[in-house]
Amino acid sequence: MLKKLLTASALAAALATPAMAQTFDAAAFYKGKNVNILVASSTGGGLDTYARLVSRHFHKHIPGTPTMVVQNLPGAGGNIVANNIYNIAPKDGTTMGVTFPSVIVDPLLTEGVQRSYDATKFNYIGNAHSEVLVCLIRKDAPVSKIEDLRTTELIIGATAPGSTTADFPKIANGILDTKLKIVAGYKGSREVTMGIESKEVQGICGLGFSTVKVQYPDILTNNPFARIFAQEDMSGHPVLNKAGVPMMLSLARNDEERAAMQMFYGQNSFARPFILPPNVAPERVALLRKAFDETMKDPELLAEAEKMNIDVVPSDGETVTKIVNAMYATPPAVIARVKAALERAK
Repeated sequence: MLKKLLTASALAAALATPAMAQTFDAAAFYKGKNVNILVASSTGGGLDTYARLVSRHFHKHIPGTPTMVVQNLPGAGGNIVANNIYNIAPKDGTTMGVTFPSVIVDPLLTEGVQRSYDATKFNYIGNAHSEVLVCLIRKDAPVSKIEDLRTTELIIGATAPGSTTADFPKIANGILDTKLKIVAGYKGSREVTMGIESKEVQGICGLGFSTVKVQYPDILTNNPFARIFAQEDMSGHPVLNKAGVPMMLSLARNDEERAAMQMFYGQNSFARPFILPPNVAPERVALLRKAFDETMKDPELLAEAEKMNIDVVPSDGETVTKIVNAMYATPPAVIARVKAALERAK
């Protein structure tokens, strides 16, 4: 009996050893392959700018140095990319998405909309930038101070419903009683700013300060037609705070309104999220997270970002995952307040 047991144990060990010794050969897997990055905006916008910046350096930090291929899939407020990554993209670590944070937050806040994805089940690789969103308006717009937004209509352009340029002004209207008239349907934020220049609209809200700085480097000095009117954030950007740009939050009249705005503004902390599908093997998620973290510290990327006049304030995949999970654990009363505001603003 003892001999049989020893023989069986030896056989089991012999069978198990090769399996346990098997490891993912990342260099062999990625060598000669394309890694696709699906971007939820048109070319030239803020999301696209960061996606392409990261793509130019990401490959250096992935074993096998694959070729990074950026593909723009704008539309539906980023939901086209979210649906593709969740349901269509291969789950082998060769396709990732860069989408709007609203795609992650909206399932919490919209009633009666069937989503084809669960935002808590994406594998978050990391976040390229924590953004401060702003309202950019024409200098001849009919408002001079932030309090005027409660009494004077301001016509602003927006992209698709669900994007930051649509939802951030909606939340201001719904909670703070501002009079932002939203003209949605622009293909991307660049198209909106072109509309501002041509006087189709008077401004845009929910636009990243990093995007504004790229398009209008002189925005805080002597830009001839536009100015940053307000910050849509909890603490603001140091440069804008120093310049005296007011916070939209200053219009909140009580703790309930402040709590609702704080919950909604939480998405600014992952303004450029890179996502993988669910069910990607953990070792591949870990590998790409490590590569992403190294990319965001790459001296060549940081030098390029400085030359482009954009900020890089990244966060790792674990941090983004914790933030998303915390948002989904927000007290129901606060969620209900934000939902009611968005519904009221329709």
